[in-house]
Amino acid sequence: MWQPFLGPEAIADGRLTRGQLRWNNTAILPRVYIPNDAERTIYTNAVAAWLHSGRQGIIAGRAAAALHGAKWVDASTPIEIITNHGRRRPGVIVHEERIAPDEITYVGDLQVTSVARTALDLARHLPRNSAVAHLDALAAATGVTAGDALALIDRYRGARGVRRARASLALMDGGAQSPEETRVRLILIDAGLPAPRTQIRLADGYDEAFLDMGYDEPMVGLDYDGLHHSENRRQYVYDVGRAEFVDRQGWIDIHVLKEHSRGYILHRVFEAFARRGWTPPSSTPRS
Repeated sequence: MWQPFLGPEAIADGRLTRGQLRWNNTAILPRVYIPNDAERTIYTNAVAAWLHSGRQGIIAGRAAAALHGAKWVDASTPIEIITNHGRRRPGVIVHEERIAPDEITYVGDLQVTSVARTALDLARHLPRNSAVAHLDALAAATGVTAGDALALIDRYRGARGVRRARASLALMDGGAQSPEETRVRLILIDAGLPAPRTQIRLADGYDEAFLDMGYDEPMVGLDYDGLHHSENRRQYVYDVGRAEFVDRQGWIDIHVLKEHSRGYILHRVFEAFARRGWTPPSSTPRS
């Protein structure tokens, strides 16, 4: 399988002539080339950034999360890399900062931040909602916990973004199975509600279903329905049976769509609470 390569090295070892390099390949970073028809992925872009760093840089942030198996990282996401005196290049974000040897692992030949350090960096460098969505995906893929990342914070007291990191890590939940599920959960929390329990299993000995999130005492759940729920006939038929099963278990199941606004979601949730005669524990809405 091909991957990015250094043009001068390819010429020096006889793999390509200068003409072949120029006509059949494209420079995506200075001296770093890929074949003209090559697909750009997180992995190939990470390899390119690593080669450009002189094979010294450490892949970090969202790219590191993807390399650890996290979903929902777009292929066009900039590659974050920890290195010394790196020049800014399109598609590459350079972090010149400290990192301990035990915070580095390998994915193939690439140096990559450990799962715990990756979680800390996501929480430090990204806006809260984006950070939590990526943290949820990383937790789902690896089992990393907020405690794993928080254990590293004492090493970096005073570093940029540490306070923000604490707030984002406190909201991490590996039960979220998509960024939209994270968005819905944060809407509930920001309205002052307790954090909902995720991936609630319902079973009666014969059938089983999981609610994306919900509250056990009033038996009110929420499910985020993506496009496949309406465009796939088999999924639609399954959903009808599932809805009947959830109803038999005594749960109110609120289905949320991408088009639903924050206000509409909260209106339906509080309406369901009222039907149950349940008053949520008081808490202060988050900013």
